[in-house]
Amino acid sequence: MAVKFGRPLEARTHLAPVVTGAPADADRLDLAVRMRRNRRNDWTRRMVRENTLTTDDLIWPLFIMDGQNARSPVPSMPGVERLSVDQAVREAVRAAELKIPCLALFPYTDPKLRDETGSEALNADNLVCRTLRAIKKEVPDIGLLADVALDPFTSHGHDGLLKDGVILNDETVAVLVKQALVQAEAGCDIIAPSDMMDGRIGAIRKGLDAAGFTNVSIMSYAAKYASVFYGPFRDAVGSSKTLTGDKRSYQMDPANTDEAIREVALDVAEGADMLMVKPGLPYLDIIRRVKDTFAMPTYAYQVSGEYAMIQAAAQNGWLDGERAMWETLMAFKRAGADGMLTYFAPRVAQALKQG
Repeated sequence: MAVKFGRPLEARTHLAPVVTGAPADADRLDLAVRMRRNRRNDWTRRMVRENTLTTDDLIWPLFIMDGQNARSPVPSMPGVERLSVDQAVREAVRAAELKIPCLALFPYTDPKLRDETGSEALNADNLVCRTLRAIKKEVPDIGLLADVALDPFTSHGHDGLLKDGVILNDETVAVLVKQALVQAEAGCDIIAPSDMMDGRIGAIRKGLDAAGFTNVSIMSYAAKYASVFYGPFRDAVGSSKTLTGDKRSYQMDPANTDEAIREVALDVAEGADMLMVKPGLPYLDIIRRVKDTFAMPTYAYQVSGEYAMIQAAAQNGWLDGERAMWETLMAFKRAGADGMLTYFAPRVAQALKQG
């Protein structure tokens, strides 16, 4: 009697063992189930594929800066540039042509405009608001998401008001509501608070509704972890050199999962329309738990550090960057994400358009 893996073959007929090469007649199995049948051809693999990536899954983050007809490379993010407002409009036109449904805007604020309270965030003519208006004028049907947090505007690089080394929660929330209203008035479709202050979703929802912006959505950075993977992003928005200390008193501990579910539950109760988990790849388990628990539109942010690692490894010939891009984005879909913010968005959309 032939034996593999220490068990009689007769005892394993309900399984599909790994078969390599052409076995001798004495070792042949009469298998009803062969998992490899569905993987044999490209067309069968496509037929049985459980998850599919489309342009509808993509949100494209753009970094914007002052200037005219200007682009500035972000050294730690190969292939990503800061864009002047007119160039951001050009990319919005391109996004619409590629059927990318939504853009996310992040400003590089002139250091001269940064102060302790992030007052530039409340300027109705700040860089974000000018970009929102310019894109909506040229490409009215594309969705626009704006980050609500003070770190691009504060001289200390934190997401909230700082006093004696402590981030003030309630005082910060009051400012964030005003920031959200300024953005909504400029044409923002999705307010995306990334600050991780307690109670800010409910306060922003109340403020938007009271001002007549009932149709403006909120995508909450509901589970945002204190992560090392944000480094290149902070370079892009100019906060890496200004940040004093760290953000562990308000961003989540990477060791925790149950806490993420509590955070999300609070944001859902306060009126969040969509949820985000950030970063993405190191937190696929959180994406899965959030989607299974709440069954709400759930997004992953493939953050700057994730993008930079793939690009750097590809440039050094250590891996196939194209395949790594597709595999990581599919991982988000497999984990339960309805979509993702990714710097690969135009590259993916172009490839999908070309079939």
